[in-house]
Amino acid sequence: MTERRGLPAVGLGVRSKALLERAEQSLAGGVGSSARSTRAGWQPYPPFIASGQGSHVTDVDGNDFIDYLLGLGPMLLGHRPPRVTEAVVTALREMGTVFGLPYALEAEAAERVVQAVPGIDLVRFANSGSEAVGTAVRLARAVTGRPLIVRFEGMYHGWMDTVYWSNHPPKKEAGPSERPLPVPAGPGIPSSLADTLVVRGWNDVAAIDQVMAERGRDVAAILTEPLMLNTGCILPEDGYLKHLRELTSAHGSLLIFDEVITGFRLALGGAQEYFGVLPDLTTLAKGLGGGFPVAAIGGSRAIMDWIAEGRYSHSGTYNSNVIACAAVKAAVDELSIPGTYEALRARGSKLMDGLRAAAREAGVPVQVQGVGPVFQVWFSDSPIHNYRQAAALADHERFHRWWQEMYSRGILFHPSQDENLFLSTTHSDLDIDRTLEAASEAFRACAVAR
Repeated sequence: MTERRGLPAVGLGVRSKALLERAEQSLAGGVGSSARSTRAGWQPYPPFIASGQGSHVTDVDGNDFIDYLLGLGPMLLGHRPPRVTEAVVTALREMGTVFGLPYALEAEAAERVVQAVPGIDLVRFANSGSEAVGTAVRLARAVTGRPLIVRFEGMYHGWMDTVYWSNHPPKKEAGPSERPLPVPAGPGIPSSLADTLVVRGWNDVAAIDQVMAERGRDVAAILTEPLMLNTGCILPEDGYLKHLRELTSAHGSLLIFDEVITGFRLALGGAQEYFGVLPDLTTLAKGLGGGFPVAAIGGSRAIMDWIAEGRYSHSGTYNSNVIACAAVKAAVDELSIPGTYEALRARGSKLMDGLRAAAREAGVPVQVQGVGPVFQVWFSDSPIHNYRQAAALADHERFHRWWQEMYSRGILFHPSQDENLFLSTTHSDLDIDRTLEAASEAFRACAVAR
């Protein structure tokens, strides 16, 4: 492997290619998720990872990467966080895995979540973000007795039929920007479910006001990410989340924050703490368990009492399993250490500012949008405020070229403009400096290629 100004040049992934060909014989597409496939941009094939430690991963071909993919978000504490790993191993050795009955560690993990997240009085654990959001949507309908869910174009809330709509709809199917049509995000979804959804553009106050004025009495909930993170990174405009809170309260509807990505990432109390807006229901997953698979749904006592009292059935064989609860307790304890988020946001801001400066010096127009621990580099002349703007203004081909240049210099993140870069508590100043050195070269390469 050669050296390039102190940055390792990534070699050809001969072993990764061979492993993909082997995996394709028994694993659909050779990967476990569509986001890891060649169709998702991992060209000519994804790297097969051998190990991760802290802010780095190493692939089977011996290439070391500074990792901003972070498992698509869960590795907030970096790979193999020692205290969380030890807590899980100890619990497995001393307790077991699944009992089908309550146990003390389950309550201790729940206490950590309730103490951390301001909008949660009671919580139930689940196993995936999709499952948690599906539960929140159905629970909202049960509590309000209303059929409609309002959601925003460009957001992904999981793969369940009730919410797998209008993630990245084709323009010809999506209808006018002021009144988008619900578009199924994939085949196999009953078209009749379109009548249970109202889709609008993110950050459009007039549009959401119109919906609630016309149909508010039928709206069970407004479902939203507090920070749009499935069409790149798009921030809420000043006062927008507060307006959604006031609007839902005025119409007797619920406000659901999908904090599967933002939970524990923007602050210990998630985006609701960061932005100072409390929802009725919250879904959590990626940052919750220090890299171990776990999700949760929580909310006000009045709503969660529907579950507590059996009026709404929430079940699952693997809910609150020992691995999940040990991980949650240890991860939240780790994130509760004073100064953790200040340091995380400071490093993220340093990286974002450095990327802006490097692009400007290379003469490449970009918008670096986000909050320190999560952001995206948009190849656009103008800021991005919603999905329609992202579809019209973002240069996906140029982003992919930049990704290739960064990847070849040992910097790892997702190859799609619609994804994000994530920071962990283990990224060091040296990692940031090396990343900015690579970015400076990569932006210059993009400028020449243009």
